[in-house]
Amino acid sequence: MLLAGAAVALLALVPLIFIAVYAVLVGPVEAWHLVVRPRMGQLLWNTLSLAGACMATCAALGVALAFLVERTDLPARRLWHGLLVAPLAVPAFVNGYAWVSLDRSVHGFGGALLVITLSYYPLVYLPAVAALRGLDPALEEASWSLGHSRWLSFWRVVLPQLRPALLGGVLLVGLHLLAEFGALQLLRYPTFTTAIYDQYGSTFNGQAATMMAGVLVFFCLLLLLAELRLRGRRHYARVGQGAARRAIPVRLRGLRLPMVAVPTAIAALAVGVPTYALVHWLLVGASTEFPLAELTEATASTLVLATLGAVATTLLALPVAWLAVRYRSRLTTAIERITYVPNALPGIVVGLALVIASLRLAPVTYQTALLLVIAYAILFLPRAVVSVRAGLEQAPVVLEQVAHSLGTGSLATARRVTLPLIAPSIGAGAALVFLAVATELTATLMLSPIGTRTLATQFWSASSDLRYGAAAPYALLLVLISVPATVLLMRQERLQP
Repeated sequence: MLLAGAAVALLALVPLIFIAVYAVLVGPVEAWHLVVRPRMGQLLWNTLSLAGACMATCAALGVALAFLVERTDLPARRLWHGLLVAPLAVPAFVNGYAWVSLDRSVHGFGGALLVITLSYYPLVYLPAVAALRGLDPALEEASWSLGHSRWLSFWRVVLPQLRPALLGGVLLVGLHLLAEFGALQLLRYPTFTTAIYDQYGSTFNGQAATMMAGVLVFFCLLLLLAELRLRGRRHYARVGQGAARRAIPVRLRGLRLPMVAVPTAIAALAVGVPTYALVHWLLVGASTEFPLAELTEATASTLVLATLGAVATTLLALPVAWLAVRYRSRLTTAIERITYVPNALPGIVVGLALVIASLRLAPVTYQTALLLVIAYAILFLPRAVVSVRAGLEQAPVVLEQVAHSLGTGSLATARRVTLPLIAPSIGAGAALVFLAVATELTATLMLSPIGTRTLATQFWSASSDLRYGAAAPYALLLVLISVPATVLLMRQERLQP
């Protein structure tokens, strides 16, 4: 298991090695001048301010909505749960396209904060719902018996138990925002990622772009260290006697109907606006067309690549998460942390690193689907690792110990006991990766075999030329193929009656 985890970490280090080697070749003096340019200050402020604001809003919104749906007597809770998970089926750049195409005033910091929050809050909402459902209600009842109100019990008892889920979700939001390109480019909000793309694509300034990527890696490391310190070394699995039961829901009484307005507004903004925009441009767009052959080819390519990427990434995430939870040490923690770092890199940086590595080490893999799937695995490992780790955190280790005491070997215990317990988390991780791969843009443009077209690349080609009608069919198909994975995530978190 340790060898497998080390191999995954080494694979994830390929882009970082590329950046480090490039920085050494540039030289310390030139590298310093590239980093301290005035433009870097503006990009630094834009990136950090947006990342901090989005992480805070996604955390607050995700936890609040999870508590409202899971722990209150809100009417039609199943319906609202499905609608609140639905934004995962709408890629961030499609969301940005919808808002920008309908209202050109949606841009800059405010527009970016709105679109990114609406696109990414489910990354916090879903694990928060799962954690709330797995929390032993006896802890809250004990707090009530000591005279604490429900509100005080939430802050002192419930919220600390949500720490792994909350921090894991916020970490994913931060990492994905650091690497977000499509939505921010459409919203005309410059960050390190958009600047890196511009440097590579327009001015061909590889040195400046690589130094910017190095700055992104630095802030990614800071984010990982902060999350690690806040998480601590506590265990959250329920090991007490007795049957698990659902907590008594909070009665909203006269606030039931007003509270319905909260998920209604979020669903309308996150799902209703993109849906309206797509239908609008399909019906009235001057450039609207339906090239069936191209649409079919792009859809098939997207489905195949997304499936391969999801399977490969989830398999690679298993040993990393297993080591991090079951065999905690500085080494295993380092292996897990390493897999998170490339997620903050733009896809174009990972693509360039793999192009150079493949040409020098394995030329036969250049311009193949294998190299593209490897890029997906490097980029989206955190989605699978966070999900699998959350499942392992709440899988009681005592059950594995009992299996060992009965003479069952490690592999048999994993197959018969642990894997069935964490199967929902594995499925959720695979679904998250599927959604990410289906909507990945820059690495796909760079690494896909000649002639390969995906829905994301075709959509971007049309939308970047302001042909909103031509882009609409590809965006609609992107949403439709994302629906099954989103439904799977929703079913994994099926609400109890």
